[in-house]
Amino acid sequence: MIKAVDFFCGAGGLTRGLLDAGIDVVGGFDSNAACHTTYERNNSPARFLHRKIEDVNVSDLRRLLGNVSPDRVLFAGCAPCQPFTKQRREGDYSQQRTLLGDFARLVIDYLPGYVLIENVPGIAQVKGNSTYKRFLQALSDHNYRFTEAPLDAKFFGVPQNRRRWVVLASRFGAPPMPQPSHGPGAQPFVTVRDAIKQFPPIRAGSVHPTIPNHRASSVTELNMQRLRATPPNGGGRLDWPKELHLECHKGDYTGHSDVYGRMRWDAPSPALTCKCFSISNGRYGHPTQNRAISFREAATLQSFPPDYVFYGASQTDVGAQIGNAVPVMLAKALGMALRHFQNEVRLALTTHKELGPVGLSV
Repeated sequence: MIKAVDFFCGAGGLTRGLLDAGIDVVGGFDSNAACHTTYERNNSPARFLHRKIEDVNVSDLRRLLGNVSPDRVLFAGCAPCQPFTKQRREGDYSQQRTLLGDFARLVIDYLPGYVLIENVPGIAQVKGNSTYKRFLQALSDHNYRFTEAPLDAKFFGVPQNRRRWVVLASRFGAPPMPQPSHGPGAQPFVTVRDAIKQFPPIRAGSVHPTIPNHRASSVTELNMQRLRATPPNGGGRLDWPKELHLECHKGDYTGHSDVYGRMRWDAPSPALTCKCFSISNGRYGHPTQNRAISFREAATLQSFPPDYVFYGASQTDVGAQIGNAVPVMLAKALGMALRHFQNEVRLALTTHKELGPVGLSV
């Protein structure tokens, strides 16, 4: 069995998917202490380790992993994506740009058999000798082979349009990417209706008494008027009467057309962010009810199971845990791909055969 460490683990979306794929995740590191309870209560016995990656060293990892052979170890790193996303705002992300370099340091010092990174596609589009390109060079310099590709989570059973950049690497050859389970020629995409139709109606600002995290944010009276004026099933702010338009949207302004919009029932949702509980931050309105999607609905659109409960001191904490997570079903598909590749490596070792065209001779 592969044993894994989840770096930048957050609330545990990647950990949960890897566990569901049969990979033994022993723990996750993250600098955000607000994720501790959510991570450990949903992924036991995996431990949450509150630590910045620059403060982690190979001795810490050896203590965590015990005497397992490095050949059976996976390092999974999903560094914060804000420096590379199209939705970034003004801010100093220079320190975050170095996090992938710190992850590379740990890979080089420990030399695990397998490596996984997941981020926004923008990480591979930075010009020049970027952190990402230096990371790939470090892998090559230490005899790793890798596969890199953009993947959209909706092709793996996630009811959401969410494009990610994934790298799978191994010292035994280049692991192939998972094959889509949904889309043309496969199962139909999972839609918003498929995912959240079972949740009972609630009002804006209320919480369901028995369904964990089925809570909707409050909205102002003016925004409630705007919701009432937004047609169901995909309507948006362009449908409002002029007197409800925001000052910044008046005149000929047509940008940011998704803000204050409703999701469509019969399509995957738009990509969720850490503000997915707010109608003013994207197309996060419920398809028919006059409110934003609830935290439970958002978690379901991220393919978290219904018993995965999120804990936080504020709505902002919970929203960030959900919106920043790796979708569970995408993580599971990546874990299954690595397990399948590990089985091919074992077969090659026992039969003295070569791996396929992407692999190295073993």
